[in-house]
Amino acid sequence: MRASFVVLAMLAGAPAWGADEDWAIHGQGTVIEQYHPAFSSAYRGANSLDPVSSGRETVNFTAYAGARPWDGGEAWADLEMDQGFGLSNTLGVAAFTNGEGSKVGKAVPYLRLHRLFFRQTFDLGGESEDVAGSANQLAGSRTRDNVIVTLGKFSPTDVFDNNGLAHDPMHDFLNWAMIDAGPWDYAADAWGYSYGGAVEWNTGLWSFRGGVFNLSRLPNGTELTRGFGQYQLDGEVERRYSLLGQDGKIKLLAFASRGRLGDYNDAVALATATHQAADISLVRTASWKSGISLNVEQGLTEDLGLFGRATIDDPSKEGEEFTDMANSLSLGLSLKGTRWQRQDDTVGLAFETGGVGKSAQRFFALGGLGILIGDGRLDHYDREDVVEAYYAATLIKGVQATLDYQFIANPAYNADRGPVSVFGVRLHGEF
Repeated sequence: MRASFVVLAMLAGAPAWGADEDWAIHGQGTVIEQYHPAFSSAYRGANSLDPVSSGRETVNFTAYAGARPWDGGEAWADLEMDQGFGLSNTLGVAAFTNGEGSKVGKAVPYLRLHRLFFRQTFDLGGESEDVAGSANQLAGSRTRDNVIVTLGKFSPTDVFDNNGLAHDPMHDFLNWAMIDAGPWDYAADAWGYSYGGAVEWNTGLWSFRGGVFNLSRLPNGTELTRGFGQYQLDGEVERRYSLLGQDGKIKLLAFASRGRLGDYNDAVALATATHQAADISLVRTASWKSGISLNVEQGLTEDLGLFGRATIDDPSKEGEEFTDMANSLSLGLSLKGTRWQRQDDTVGLAFETGGVGKSAQRFFALGGLGILIGDGRLDHYDREDVVEAYYAATLIKGVQATLDYQFIANPAYNADRGPVSVFGVRLHGEF
């Protein structure tokens, strides 16, 4: 941890870049340590959270390189080094605890080109507004009304389901179902990225977004489909407004995936007929899976903000990319530290509850395994509830340390296991 902190401090000490950039290089490093003490467990299976006290660390460093080939255009490449594991190798909790922990844990550091994309902004008129330079964004300006086209390899979450209070595991909440809409199985490989394109039309107080992205070859796989043989369609409408003098946003996201997906009912029927454990891979056929999500962000005071998400998808279909969740509701608060003279610090508190449908419950009761969960049996189903609290303190410019706590009731929807307390420390540096 000490060596990692030195590297983060070095990153933060790098020079800043000015406005109207033609090119830029940024970097970040994030180290997350999580630990849970032993908890009650009547039984366990292949995808269970280990009931013995356990700690895990994830480390990632990213280099972002961008250039502007012509007015309005930007090309970006992000090279990332990953190392480490999520708790129980990122298994055992549907609303998993570490947003920086991929499903591909390795003890030895490895490199991946996670993003390689081009973005073109077309000005349509209105007042000019400044755009601050950051990772994957060159500093410059654009008109208020505009169209933005993004093509290449990136994450659908770069464009859709954004929330300024809960969307960034490097700075705010860590739990998967706090930073994203849990039932939204956004198209991605096991690291969270896909090939595709998105179009955004921003006009006045409205934004309209649409995108198409490749699914992985197999659900939750490491390789993406070629040629959009399996794909996801995403559409989002955003309305910005002011309520009692404070800014707010509301977004409605609709999504639909077309790919080889298993139906829980078919897997249950096959397992019952053969007297074998349920296996979703045996019943996959070309299918549609769709859902909808509501995303709200509302300022309450200059320093206090409220956020929430409500999401549902088709409960009869397996999770194809993200996690095993058919419905979710999250609500939380984020407070800046201005009142105690720490304006760059943030404290957050949130609650999330998630569930699956009746067919999925029967599937897991018959020994089925999902993306993240599968205790070998499920005698007493209950909703998986999560409470997360964090304090993020800015140590020096560009370096932040965070203490995080998560309480998880009924991990993997199993009332015979848990509850679990997860303690976390995060160090993050960027330039």
